[in-house]
Amino acid sequence: MLNSSKLVGFVATAKPQQALRFYSETLGLRLIDDGPYALVFDANGTTIRVQKVSEVSPAGYTSLGWVVEDIEQVMVQLVKRGVKFQRYPGLEQSEIGVWRTPDGSSVAWFKDPDENILSLTQHSGK
Repeated sequence: MLNSSKLVGFVATAKPQQALRFYSETLGLRLIDDGPYALVFDANGTTIRVQKVSEVSPAGYTSLGWVVEDIEQVMVQLVKRGVKFQRYPGLEQSEIGVWRTPDGSSVAWFKDPDENILSLTQHSGK
């Protein structure tokens, strides 16, 4: 039923000005609208609504993620823009912060200004 419908991603912010700069300038997403209730971005054809709320309770898991061709290259570019990649106890991560999944894919995590966890994934090609 929904397989032919467009997906919209949602995440929340209590810091709309910081979120606007982060999602547009740091991540490079195109701003579609800065309305009273949400910042709306285009992420390569997928809409992301960053909802403006009074308080954010960030989840302890990934809220949004991007599949990339070259994870380390993207990470280097994001670090240059001020992004700090997360390290998690119990996960063996490379010096730059990449975790290799059992199937050989690569994953790295970072946070937005409201502490929402975001990720990059490079599939192993299997």
